[in-house]
Amino acid sequence: MENARDVAKQTLALVLAGGRGSRLHMLTDRRAKPAVFFGGKFRIIDFALSNCVNSGITRIGVVTQYKSHSLLRHIQSGWSFLRNQFNEFIDLLPAQQRVDEEHWYQGTADAVYQNIDIIRNHHPKYIVILAGDHIYKMDYTAMVMDHINSGCPVTVACIAIPRCDASAYGVMQVDNNHMITDFLEKPKDPPAMPGDDTKSLASMGIYVFNADFLYDVLQKDASTEGSRRDFGFDIIPALVREHKAHAHDFALSCIRNPGAPELCYWRDVGTIDAYWEANMDIAAVQPQLDVYDTTWPIWTHQFQLPPAKYVQDINGASSVVMNSVCSAGCIISGSSISHSVLFSNSRVHSNCSLNEAVVLPSCVIHRGCRLTKVVLDRGCELPRNLVIGENAELDAKRFYRSEGGVVLVTREMLAKLRENEPNLFDGFDSYRGHASPIY
Repeated sequence: MENARDVAKQTLALVLAGGRGSRLHMLTDRRAKPAVFFGGKFRIIDFALSNCVNSGITRIGVVTQYKSHSLLRHIQSGWSFLRNQFNEFIDLLPAQQRVDEEHWYQGTADAVYQNIDIIRNHHPKYIVILAGDHIYKMDYTAMVMDHINSGCPVTVACIAIPRCDASAYGVMQVDNNHMITDFLEKPKDPPAMPGDDTKSLASMGIYVFNADFLYDVLQKDASTEGSRRDFGFDIIPALVREHKAHAHDFALSCIRNPGAPELCYWRDVGTIDAYWEANMDIAAVQPQLDVYDTTWPIWTHQFQLPPAKYVQDINGASSVVMNSVCSAGCIISGSSISHSVLFSNSRVHSNCSLNEAVVLPSCVIHRGCRLTKVVLDRGCELPRNLVIGENAELDAKRFYRSEGGVVLVTREMLAKLRENEPNLFDGFDSYRGHASPIY
C-alpha cells in the first residue's frame, strides 16, 4: 500500500489558469481571473498553489492564456521558493501552439493536451487537474489516495451546493459506491440530490487521473470531430458513460476552520456578487475560511511595506475600524471603516465612511467619501465627497452595478465620470506619490 508521502512525490498538479473570467466584468480587463486580488493580500490562484505545496505536491504546472502578464509576474515574484534540485518546481505553460499550430487552447482538455510532451517528461504516475479560480483549502493528496483506493482511472471532486446555483457548474449523480452515474455540464434545470430537493451535487473542477490513462483519453478526444476539447463538456461525460469515473466527497479532504469544523468552505468567485461575498467572508468576526491558520498557510507574494496606520484627522477625530481587514501600507485618517477589506498601500482621508467595501491595492479615497457595498479596482482615486452605493439608479449610470447591488468602480469609469460630470472633480488634488506600479 502506497503512503501519502510517496503518492505526493508521484503526482503532478496542473493548474488551469487561462480563463477569461468575463462574469467578473472589468476586474478582468487587465488580468486573468486567477490573478484577481482577493482577501486583503492574496491573488485567487494562491489558494490552489498553496493547497498543492501544503499537500506535499511540489511539481506544478500553471497553464495560462488570457492576459497572463499580471499572473506570470505574480508567480515569478512570489512562488520562486521551490527548489528545482529537489525536483520541486512551478512550470509556466503559456499557450504556444505546441501540438496544434492553427489554434490556441480551445478548451480545458486541449490546454492539457497541447502540453502533453512536457507533462510526459516529468514521468508522473498521477495527474491532478485544478481550476485556478476558486477559494478553498484542500488536501489534494488525500483525494489522490481516495482515487487510488477506488480503483478507477479518474476521480472527480464534488460538493453539495444550493440547487438554484447549480446551473453554473457541472452537476453529477452518484450511486452507493460513489461511482458517477450521470454528469451534466451547466444544466438549465439541475437535478437534485437524492433525499434533498434543495441541493445538487456539483463538480469542483478538480480531477485526478492515472497519467497513462489521461494521455490516451486526450489523444482520443483530440481526434474526435465536434469535441469542444473540454473536460466538463466532453471528457468527463464520456468517461461517466463508460462507468470509469469515481466521485470524491470534498468533506474527506477539506481543511476545516477550527472555529467551524462542521463546514467545508469552497467558493467560485466567478461573479462580482460572489467575489464581494467571499471577501466579506474574510472580514467576518468568525470567518468560515481561516487564513490565519499557520498549519495550512496561504502563500503569496507581497511588497515590503510598512504596517497599516490609523491617525486622527486635522480636527483630532480618531478613526473607527470594525470587523475589517486592513493590509500593510494603508493609512486611514479620521474615518469610519466597517465590514470592509482594504488591500495594501491604500489611503482613506478624513471624514470618510466605508461599509462593506472591497478596496484593491493603491487606491486613494479623498475626504468626505461614503462607500457602501462597493468594489474599487486597483489604483482608483475618488474625488472628495463622492457617494457610492446609496442611489442605485445613479450608481448604475456612473459605474457597473451588479444584480446583487454591488457597485464596481474602475479607473476607466472614473475617467469617464470626470468627462461627464466635471463638477465632481472641482479642486481635485491628485495624490499619486505613494502608488506602486499598477498591473
